[in-house]
Amino acid sequence: MFISKAKLLFNLMMYVNAKRSFTAQDVAYEFDISVRTAHRYLSELSEMGVPLYTEPGRNGGYRVLNSRLLPPIIFDENEAFSIFFAFQSLQFYQSLPFDIEIKSVSAKLYSSLPHDIKRKIDRLEGVLSFWNIKRSVPSQFLKEIIEASVEKQNLKIGYASKEKNTIREVSPIGIYTYNGFWYMPAIDLAKNEVKLFRTDRILSLKVMERHQDPQVTLHEWLDRHAAKSPMNPLRLYVELTREGLRQCRSQPWLEPDIVMMNEDQGYIDTMIDKREIEFVSRYFLQLGTAAKVIEPREIIDRIYFLSQELLKHYSDR
Repeated sequence: MFISKAKLLFNLMMYVNAKRSFTAQDVAYEFDISVRTAHRYLSELSEMGVPLYTEPGRNGGYRVLNSRLLPPIIFDENEAFSIFFAFQSLQFYQSLPFDIEIKSVSAKLYSSLPHDIKRKIDRLEGVLSFWNIKRSVPSQFLKEIIEASVEKQNLKIGYASKEKNTIREVSPIGIYTYNGFWYMPAIDLAKNEVKLFRTDRILSLKVMERHQDPQVTLHEWLDRHAAKSPMNPLRLYVELTREGLRQCRSQPWLEPDIVMMNEDQGYIDTMIDKREIEFVSRYFLQLGTAAKVIEPREIIDRIYFLSQELLKHYSDR
């Protein structure tokens, strides 16, 4: 089967980038060409900018130098669209795990596109956005947390807790982003249980010794966390108006448990943990008459107390 020289050079570029170390004989065997032709093509790749180093001697060959520059890659139109808008989706994050300049990368990709595709992207940018809440608080240790998770290293962190700043020793599982914030699930070594930390609340970080593999990946932990049964369960039953339905559908922790009676009425019937009483009470308080908690009594009492505090706050003027 005939392969054009341009196609062969492109395939060879991918080959050397993947192999990193090889001989001309390896190339000749892989592409069914002579050793002499292999040397010539490798020389042409070097002239094109691929950082090849020749290792002399009986056991010598070629090696790709460590470099931050990647060989050119050809994308079709749909692939270019996908990559461009994937980068655009990151623009709402103030902090990212790796040093990346979104505007610079997008500009490089955009400048290499044909004019007709540029016009199409210009039109799409006006009608398509991967919007996310842009938070003003930075997360300065994302890269260090990822590296510690990969290398199985403990971290000593200074953390801004609800009541005061604390020092924790943790074994990170990884990081994920949700609702504009970055989170780090990690084993709190003092309590030997997984705790969830907001990374923007990490005030200091020091890498410690290696630790044992936590035997769970980030994705496995997320799946377990989402499906985890409450330790101290309470039944939560809430009646919803049309507006209550609309509001609660936007909450991932409530949406799966909403039951529609008709377009204007529905209810929530689920189980929560007793530790969530304060959070749930404050959420349904701000919904006003769009929701009415029927169970549990603890949340009803807490909403009543919070509403009385609010009335007193404004009546003392």
